[in-house]
Amino acid sequence: MKLLFKQRFFSWLDNYDIYDEAGNVVYTVKGEISFGHLLRIYDTNGYEVGYIKQEVFTFLPKFYMYVGNECIGSICRELALFTPKYNIDYNGWHVEGEWLEWDYSVTDSSGREVATVSKELFKMTDTYVIDVRDRNDALYALMLVLAIDAEKCSRNN
Repeated sequence: MKLLFKQRFFSWLDNYDIYDEAGNVVYTVKGEISFGHLLRIYDTNGYEVGYIKQEVFTFLPKFYMYVGNECIGSICRELALFTPKYNIDYNGWHVEGEWLEWDYSVTDSSGREVATVSKELFKMTDTYVIDVRDRNDALYALMLVLAIDAEKCSRNN
């Protein structure tokens, strides 16, 4: 399953539309004013299906993943010299990126690829393609991409 993650053009907060391969909106992400990033994910009916929240007072950026009010895991940037790496406390997943931070690979604890993420260049807003192997992992892969994008945004400001 492929998802197209596209930031809205004129948006003061982190607002995104997430499309499927046919161009249909499958998720909407709305940023809220908060101390640190808080991004809520809604389905096509407007129901909240999850959110990520940044922990602010940490040495390296850390985000918590929630489905409903239950914390299901966390994402934390690791110290790395040339390629970005993230420690994920969810299903044994691991994320590693290439040095330009445009492409990422998500693997499970046995090294199998769960998803790939690639940034589309020459777009007016941040646009990523998320290729998820199992449709049931789409929401969780989206949460990872949101956390990585928010972390990069914080670092570049």
